[in-house]
Amino acid sequence: MGGSDVRVRMLAAPINPSDINMIQGNYGLLPKLPAVGGNEGVGQVVAVGSSVTGLKPGDWVIPANAGLGTWRTEAMFSEEALIGVPSDIPLQSAATLGVNPCTAYRMLMDFEQLQSGDSVIQNASNSGVGQAVIQIAAALGLRTINVVRDRPDIQKLSDRLKDLGAEHVITEEELRKPETKNLFKDMPQPRLALNCVGGKSSTELLRHLAPGGTMVTYGGMAKQPIIASVSLLIFKDLKLRGFWLSQWKKDHSSDEFKKLILTLCDLIYQGQLTAPACSEVPLQDFQQALGASMEPFMSSKQILIM
Repeated sequence: MGGSDVRVRMLAAPINPSDINMIQGNYGLLPKLPAVGGNEGVGQVVAVGSSVTGLKPGDWVIPANAGLGTWRTEAMFSEEALIGVPSDIPLQSAATLGVNPCTAYRMLMDFEQLQSGDSVIQNASNSGVGQAVIQIAAALGLRTINVVRDRPDIQKLSDRLKDLGAEHVITEEELRKPETKNLFKDMPQPRLALNCVGGKSSTELLRHLAPGGTMVTYGGMAKQPIIASVSLLIFKDLKLRGFWLSQWKKDHSSDEFKKLILTLCDLIYQGQLTAPACSEVPLQDFQQALGASMEPFMSSKQILIM
């Protein structure tokens, strides 16, 4: 065991869409092969090398960066590849802390100077990021318009998102109707739109943005380009931006990432941020979990339990 090595026993790791993209080879960061899947998760330190100062056996850790390979039972990592997290937060929260809530928080903070009472519109509102956006926005006093695809159990989904703090939950079809304008009569037009879908869905988000507003794209679940109307760009001066957490980390120090993690942990302690709806699956049943994670309308995130 090298001086800066940390031996970690993995406890739990989710399956995110970006994990699947990485395996398919269509992601912005690809590990050298052979590689282990999984970019997010939580482990427990078993042993540390002689020069490790920031971690000790028993500590909980999450990956500092994507590409670590969390879908395994045990591994040796260097100290700088890991970030310590409190071990008194729920296991599911710790396992799903490092990617989606961080993305949600940064998108809410970094693009528009939003004040309490302002509104945000998003699609894929039932995704891991979407559920985090709803909760963090509510904690910041922001109002959310949450777009989801229509489905047989839409009422159940709507109730669940409203329990998290969503103000409005509407389907893609409802968003296209002219009478949807009435929905926003009682709230300011959103200055921020968060797009994880692309295609028609993103065009609709742009239509509802306030003049000068920003749409931030962080995913493309529809695998279709964004079509932005020329007149909206000219007459409403809308801004199209992108967000990738891996890039944010490159542009910021690891101390800033740690600060972000601790900010989110404070929200967890206050009961303002919970893990997304999860299904725990033993690691040996990974094939079943991978299959379930790619089912349409999957309302529950698959978490591999080691």
